[in-house]
Amino acid sequence: MSIWEDAKGRKHIGLMVGGERIHRILPQGATAGDAKRLEAELRGALIKAPRSVNIPGDPSMSSMLGIYLEHAKGLRSATTSAHHALRLGPWAEKYKASQAREFAAHVIKDMGALQKGPDGKLKPAYAPATINRSLATAKKGLALAWESNLIPENYGLRIKSLSVNNKREVFLSVDQVRQITQHCTEQAQAAIWAALLTGARRGEIFQIRAEHIKENEIIVPASHTKTLRSRVIPIIPALRPWLVHFPLTMTIDGVKSSWRRARVKADMEHVNFHDLRHSCASILIALGVDLYTVSKILGHSNTQTTQRYAHLQVEQQREALNKLGMLVTAG
Repeated sequence: MSIWEDAKGRKHIGLMVGGERIHRILPQGATAGDAKRLEAELRGALIKAPRSVNIPGDPSMSSMLGIYLEHAKGLRSATTSAHHALRLGPWAEKYKASQAREFAAHVIKDMGALQKGPDGKLKPAYAPATINRSLATAKKGLALAWESNLIPENYGLRIKSLSVNNKREVFLSVDQVRQITQHCTEQAQAAIWAALLTGARRGEIFQIRAEHIKENEIIVPASHTKTLRSRVIPIIPALRPWLVHFPLTMTIDGVKSSWRRARVKADMEHVNFHDLRHSCASILIALGVDLYTVSKILGHSNTQTTQRYAHLQVEQQREALNKLGMLVTAG
């Protein structure tokens, strides 16, 4: 166990590398997320790509992660990519590249193990999507090693991803959003209303700069979007007052913390920030907007992605037909 909590509530991190123990104690009040980040940083300092990549035959999984970390430096989301790779450190130390299947099985078992949360409920330590992101870094490291003739075959093909159900059916009304924003600072409110009134992703909202805001629209450069396509977002009257807060001076972590506190005070702990994007779509559909237009507003690369909201349109049609049916039966 690399992270634990003592009787005083302090988080500890303990790592064993090469027979040497590394122990760190976090300050009082540090969160589990703080501990995981520090653990990742420590492992990052310990995983050295050149240390074993030249070993013939069957190098360690740690060296495969090292190769990936070098590769990740050139990615758009270098920090996030490295974090997903470093999370695999405890398991990578125990396996060789040829044991990729066993390594992945061990990762899935441990990272998916049930733990008791702050609310006392049991839930997996990591969501399947998070586990898959980490495993993807190992697969890429193995592929890179194979392409460089460091291993005889691409062992990454032996790693299978977990099935993930990312579909959420949490849609907020405008009144519910108002309830949450009542407990936020103006900066956090600006981020929240911008998400609802544009359908933009949180990362895209935090990339908006003064030069992107034109007279009647916001032009988000392709380099600032998930799909790597530029987006033109119309500025509507309800959005305009919040644009004075852009670019946001509050950090993403700051908005996350504000959102968490506000949703608890509003008695809506089950909602997350990304639900604002889904709510934008659901409200538009309820107002009679077609799926094609909704897909353009959300910045989907194709309308198939927008099909997840099709059932909302069907329910709207059902309600309309029920009204017709009531007229028929009444006659």
